[in-house]
Amino acid sequence: MFLQKLNVINFKNYEEASLEFCEKFNCFVGNNGMGKTNLLDAIHYISFCKSFFNPIDSQNIRYNQPFFVAQGWVNKNGETDEIYCGVKRGHKKQFKRNKKEYDRLSEHIGLYPLVMISPSDTELIWEGSEVRRRFMDSIISQYDKVYLEKLIAYNHVLTQRNALLKQFHDSRSFDSVTLEIWDDQLIMHGEAIIHTRKEFLKEFVPLFNKHYRFISGTNEEVVLEYESSLRDKAYKTVLLTSLERDRAVQYTTAGPHRDDLEFKLNGNSLKKFASQGQQKSYLLALKLAQFELIKHKKHTKPLLLLDDIYDKLDETRFRKLIELVSGQEFGQVFITDTHPQRIKELFATASAEHKLFLVDNGIIQIF
Repeated sequence: MFLQKLNVINFKNYEEASLEFCEKFNCFVGNNGMGKTNLLDAIHYISFCKSFFNPIDSQNIRYNQPFFVAQGWVNKNGETDEIYCGVKRGHKKQFKRNKKEYDRLSEHIGLYPLVMISPSDTELIWEGSEVRRRFMDSIISQYDKVYLEKLIAYNHVLTQRNALLKQFHDSRSFDSVTLEIWDDQLIMHGEAIIHTRKEFLKEFVPLFNKHYRFISGTNEEVVLEYESSLRDKAYKTVLLTSLERDRAVQYTTAGPHRDDLEFKLNGNSLKKFASQGQQKSYLLALKLAQFELIKHKKHTKPLLLLDDIYDKLDETRFRKLIELVSGQEFGQVFITDTHPQRIKELFATASAEHKLFLVDNGIIQIF
């Protein structure tokens, strides 16, 4: 699978751009703030129906313009699919595959798998549990449609239950029968989500350990653990136990929407005790394991997007990463970098097919 062509109109800082790509390395080079990362984000739209950086579609429209379009042509198994995403202010987002609009955007997720490695990955360490859950859910959702549907259904039920708890509080009333209807659905979907997450980690952790050893060059013990708010108790029991607290705070305090991933190195918290280099290796290993697992599950090589990687890794880790993704196990790769000459020299002696684009304030030239 590879992205043959990308067109954008009024997307972020681009008035209009059209690019054709090679099947291996495609590099966007230029100064900061020129629009290199925006091209990666347009590619992310083609895969996930949304931005990697900004979930509000209208905020990705070019300043003072009424709409944006991101359009891609993806070759998969020898056939080319046309993907169209159109966002107009005040209107519902249009998303089409081969000119046919989707009834639900979830039908598109996983058809064209993608892995993004970005400086913002540090949020996995420093931000709250929601970021780590989203990381885990985005991986599973690319290869497990049932899980994605369960996740959507769970979040819908959770919203309804929380609204009911607020209604109870505002009206100073309580209806156990109505609450139980939502509880039963929450339990059904929630227990399935937790089970799938645990099964995912059984496959994911060995891949993660392998990639950490390769990137770091050490035998340090790295651990990735699923922390459930249920603590191995039945969800129904936990809901009953936490009911008074839920009514007091007016939202559901326990369930898979509160769960977390714990990152450890040599038995200690990665956030508190690891060096910057160890944290970088950990994050990179997470993303490479994500790539390998999705490739195995989908029987296709995901697109790999490397945003500003050189400046966020030391020379040794960067060289190891490029060496790794140059191999046959990886497919099409997109890279952004602020030093055109550095990238040009990197690929000058490489046998891998590559194409360099110079990006200057939304204007793109072949370099």
